[in-house]
Amino acid sequence: MTVTIFVPRDAAALALGAEKVAKAIAQEIAARGLDAKVVRNGSRGMFWLEPLVEVRTAHGRVAYGPVKAADVASLFDAGFLTGSDHPLCLGLTKEIPFLRQQTRLTFSRCGVTDPLSLDDYRHYQGLKGLEKAISLTPTEIVKEVTDSGLRGRGGAGFPTGIKWKTVMEAAGPQKYIVCNADEGDSATFADRMIMEGDPFVLVEGMAIAGIATGATKGYVYIRSEYPHAIATMTEAVEIARAAGVLGPSVLGSAHAFDIEIRSGAGAYVCGEETSLLNSLEGKRGIVRAKPPLPALQGFLGRPTVVNNVISLASVPVIMDRGAAFYRDFGMGRSRGTIPIQIAGNVKYGGLYETAFGLSLGEIVDHIGGGTATGRPVKAVQVGGPLGAYFPRALFDTPFDYEAFAAKDGLIGHAGITVFDDSADMLKQARFAMEFCAIESCGKCTPCRIGSTRGVETADKIAQGIEPEKNKALLADLCNTMKFGSLCALGGFTPYPVMSAMNHFPEDFSPAPLIEAAE
Repeated sequence: MTVTIFVPRDAAALALGAEKVAKAIAQEIAARGLDAKVVRNGSRGMFWLEPLVEVRTAHGRVAYGPVKAADVASLFDAGFLTGSDHPLCLGLTKEIPFLRQQTRLTFSRCGVTDPLSLDDYRHYQGLKGLEKAISLTPTEIVKEVTDSGLRGRGGAGFPTGIKWKTVMEAAGPQKYIVCNADEGDSATFADRMIMEGDPFVLVEGMAIAGIATGATKGYVYIRSEYPHAIATMTEAVEIARAAGVLGPSVLGSAHAFDIEIRSGAGAYVCGEETSLLNSLEGKRGIVRAKPPLPALQGFLGRPTVVNNVISLASVPVIMDRGAAFYRDFGMGRSRGTIPIQIAGNVKYGGLYETAFGLSLGEIVDHIGGGTATGRPVKAVQVGGPLGAYFPRALFDTPFDYEAFAAKDGLIGHAGITVFDDSADMLKQARFAMEFCAIESCGKCTPCRIGSTRGVETADKIAQGIEPEKNKALLADLCNTMKFGSLCALGGFTPYPVMSAMNHFPEDFSPAPLIEAAE
């Protein structure tokens, strides 16, 4: 019987040498005349163990990692095709604590299947949600998504069902589903992992959205810095089209839906939905004033659903298992699961899917294992470069949209960046303003000018020039940007700045400027 060996094709694993490992394994198989094959799967999301090599055995999949090309010969010598012991052996993959403690719904297949095998996808319950959707009316589909409590996983947390209902009820000769895969936040990689490791779940989610709203065309706008995701999604769409999952008759039904892959133009602001739509139309990626909402006048002026990758990829399991099943996970108005991405100065960086409600301290200290340097955790930024910095005093905050908002924070795309006690929070606040100044589309004055003045003011504080006056000025600037900016880039930049000032005031009190003697 042919033994299957899994080596990830995920970009993070490739960056750590997975390609060399795969070639070394193929060479050993050939040289030893063994009956084995290599399957390139997605990543399980345990990046400190990548490249993670798995072998399918009679007892389940056995993991080895992190594996280097130089380790491969010794693995074969130890008999790893039967799951034998080796210094790199981690035991059964599903029993690794980081993985075992998760609730994987959206990511249930990621790292398990061959990403481009539709047979694999079906074997692991793929297309069940789409098959059910075809048997329902659009109103019934929208109700199921609404009742599940699914909210936008891209940052705003807007109820997905309400957005779909608006597009479903809107009049128009053509409607569109646009997937926002312009994953630009620091410490975020969930979208990329899905697109590289389980692309058909995104295809399925978009097709369900199309059937629910009456849209027959979808676009996936992927950041240009994700070449592997672009290639995998392009191939997955072609495979789905050839198999009748996409096209004029979705799975043999009366519904038509097709998808086109588009590459982004490298601008952070194109993660904002109206900038993305302008870019998709071939225009400069600048923010549109709202109203009109994209749900009514979006792509090419037509009714358009704009959803994040994880929002759409969560729909198939909702349709398959039911709204009540999904809603049972989570807390408050935050229902279902969230793929938390743990990064920065942390011991165990990776993706951890779990129900809403874990405390920030549990995530950082127990799941992430504290800092990689071994020094105390000073601050944690949640929600990308525009997220607030939380000190240890706020580590009891549950991972929930409303709980974070109550502490002047935001979950955003659920990326977590950990900093140890060597971090200078004044420099971090300055970085937030500088980032905004560089990435601003320039359309509105508070963002375009306010961020530039913010950098200058932070520099004056660092130099000890009238620190109290300039701290007050920086806070006033943040207030103007927060309430005066057209979009979240300028509107959310105050979160990291004000949280750094409020929670780490000691870093904003440098030694006063010494006047030169006359």
